[in-house]
Amino acid sequence: MEKCSADIVHHEVDPADMPALSGALKAELAALAARPNTDIDYCDIPPLAETFWHQAERGRFHRPVKQQIATRVDADAMNPPASRK
Repeated sequence: MEKCSADIVHHEVDPADMPALSGALKAELAALAARPNTDIDYCDIPPLAETFWHQAERGRFHRPVKQQIATRVDADAMNPPASRK
């Protein structure tokens, strides 16, 4: 089944202008922040062998931020006359 572009919904959120949290969400976040870390259940996370940390690399999947630049070139450099070929 192919998706029609009418089925796709796009949402954009400006991180500098986030919508306000409701009172219920604020209360839930405050309750979670107040819980001690000892209450976190790690049973579904498998333990890592010590060899994992020996092979670990920092920044392996890091990709530097790209910056757009522009260059101006004379038109004759891009399209030389037929006599110069």
